[in-house]
Amino acid sequence: MEKNTLLVLENFIGGKFVPCTAQIDSYDPSTGEVYCKVPDSGEEEVDAAVQAAKDAFPGWSARSPDQRAQVLNKLADLIEGHLEEFAQAESRDQGKTVTFARTVDIPRSAYNFRFFASSVLHHTTDCSQMDHMGCLNYTVRCPVGVAGLISPWNLPLYLLTWKIAPAIAAGNTVVAKPSEMSSVTAWMMCKLMHQAGVPSGVVNIVFGLGSRAGDALVGHPEVPLISFTGSTATARHITERSAPYCKKLSLELGGKNPALVFADADLDRCIETTVRSSFSNQGEICLCTSRIYVERSIYATFLEKFVAAARKWKTGVPSDPGNNNGALISKEHLEKVRSFVALAKSEGATVHCGEGINHPDLPNRNINGYFMAATVISGVADSSRVMQDEIFGPVTCVSPFDGEDEAVAKANGVRYGLAATVWSRDVGKVHRVARRLQTGLVWTNCWLVRDLNLPFGGMKNSGVGREGGRDSYHFFTEVKTITIKH
Repeated sequence: MEKNTLLVLENFIGGKFVPCTAQIDSYDPSTGEVYCKVPDSGEEEVDAAVQAAKDAFPGWSARSPDQRAQVLNKLADLIEGHLEEFAQAESRDQGKTVTFARTVDIPRSAYNFRFFASSVLHHTTDCSQMDHMGCLNYTVRCPVGVAGLISPWNLPLYLLTWKIAPAIAAGNTVVAKPSEMSSVTAWMMCKLMHQAGVPSGVVNIVFGLGSRAGDALVGHPEVPLISFTGSTATARHITERSAPYCKKLSLELGGKNPALVFADADLDRCIETTVRSSFSNQGEICLCTSRIYVERSIYATFLEKFVAAARKWKTGVPSDPGNNNGALISKEHLEKVRSFVALAKSEGATVHCGEGINHPDLPNRNINGYFMAATVISGVADSSRVMQDEIFGPVTCVSPFDGEDEAVAKANGVRYGLAATVWSRDVGKVHRVARRLQTGLVWTNCWLVRDLNLPFGGMKNSGVGREGGRDSYHFFTEVKTITIKH
């Protein structure tokens, strides 16, 4: 690709695009070629963005929830009006299929603004009477100030808007840092801010590396709140950097999500859904199923049918509507995911399909892209790193269990606790197992059904805090108790 055809992004600070002196290469995962230059921002750029957000805060927070909601709805309209353009850009930047971006990422990005535009209008506060003291107590909720938002590369616009929407709906202003590997749709959204009526400085987006721009944001003394989605290791660093300032933190981290398949499950529906839950978006969703435990009496049947279904899950050029998966985000990530499959083989596990067995059929221009077929492994020990660590790729492990207690013990036997799925027709069993699982979300006989009103988040190493209708509102506001004596 010629130098002059490269897309060059700029930071969005105080309602204006601001060029950056240093830049980072961003790759098209489907070809392995550089196609974009992303600002390599640091303390100076973050400081300018924080100042712009601080300046905008009094005016924005003084608006009524309804006035702010109108702006969010307009932004949703504009994203929907450019849906195809956003979908094509998201696919090219992240590697996902255009179909997935068109049907999942971009519609959900617009819906995030619509949902929080509505949600912010429906919160009430608490009141208590103390007649014997002649007092009335009530609470009010106030926006916190400048919110620092750090979003990941797997669902770039979807997860960025999941943070921006509730933050500004509640009256905060924001400084956001998307992943340097998938920044294009965030930059495109900035172009719509003025038209949507977002005042200058309310939304600022600074692009760059986590180690520089992210670190400057989480360590900034005038950013009292950080919402982060990403790895557990990065979250530890954020916690340490934030500790001297006692910042509010919401940390949505990794997962090693189990599916428990009992003998009385509807097997056809289970397999169809579990293939999707294991491999959707190249397995690059924090909620993807990476461990499948199957009751021993149906284990052989399940494995045979599941492998056959996984072989039909097509991987290839993201623009082809016949493909289920596109490319993984980067060469380094592809090598990391492959290394887990190699480790499983070295430990004596069986790879049934995918890595090293089925190769995606690619045209010449995509030969150097970061593609990997849906991979199913069996015979992996529960203690193996393959079963314990988050792989975040199109790889899942299938293993047998005997009885309810063993199923729960295996499911809970990792340091993560984000989501789980349970497959059974026995209502009593479903309730018992769901209560015992150490995860923030449990789906039974389905996957990824989300009501945005309800809490989202994990236990253990999968995070701190919850986000959702009421939970996001509580996170992005401070509560104050007021007592009136009469």
